[in-house]
Amino acid sequence: MSILVLACLVFASNGEAAQKVLFDNAHGERFQIGDKGPLQLSGLAEVFQGAGLQTAVIDQPFTDATLSGAGALVISGAFTPLLPSEVEAVARFLQNGGKLVVMLHIAPPLRSILDRLDVAYTNGVILEHENVIDGDPLKFKVNRLEAHPVLTGLSDFSLYGVWGVINRTESARVIASTGPSAWIDLNQDKVQTKDETASIGVAVAGDLGKGSFLVFGDDAIFQNKFLEGNNKTLAANLAAWLK
Repeated sequence: MSILVLACLVFASNGEAAQKVLFDNAHGERFQIGDKGPLQLSGLAEVFQGAGLQTAVIDQPFTDATLSGAGALVISGAFTPLLPSEVEAVARFLQNGGKLVVMLHIAPPLRSILDRLDVAYTNGVILEHENVIDGDPLKFKVNRLEAHPVLTGLSDFSLYGVWGVINRTESARVIASTGPSAWIDLNQDKVQTKDETASIGVAVAGDLGKGSFLVFGDDAIFQNKFLEGNNKTLAANLAAWLK
């Protein structure tokens, strides 16, 4: 009987850990799950909670101890880099079966963790000609989507200033990309050239050890102001994937 009770406790503990999602607040993030403002993430937290996930904030450096007990980690809009020790703690978290979601506001601070995931980013944000929102080429709908649980049932979703992201190894793949006429103004002369034009990835999915990760080139997609329509469906799919 005691062995059976112990087994039940172990399973309950593992189930609880798998349902807990930590939101990073230790790297200069300005957009929070506890704030109701238009650019904040309280709506995303509510979507997660409605799906049966627990949400919590981590405001300490990443270590095995501070990540312990969580099934997933969200790094959204970091403004300061992760320390090398934090990168390796996140890598171990993934290797042991955790899930990671990274959303970029400015890309360079996340270089260390993206390098560890073998994901590269562009040296500028994307301008698009197709499916532009409100006449602003920085804002557009992306509809070139690959098969992935987070994109189930979606024909497109909206972006509001996105860095290009691409996998560097076969451990990851691009799951959403722009049209072929998208471009990045590399020399900032406001003139599009052939060398600056391509279909560019905006979301990457991959695996590390027993765990999985997603990298989105934009953090606005889940902010309260933009959490509607297909972006809200994307958030619900993300919650289901994290479970």
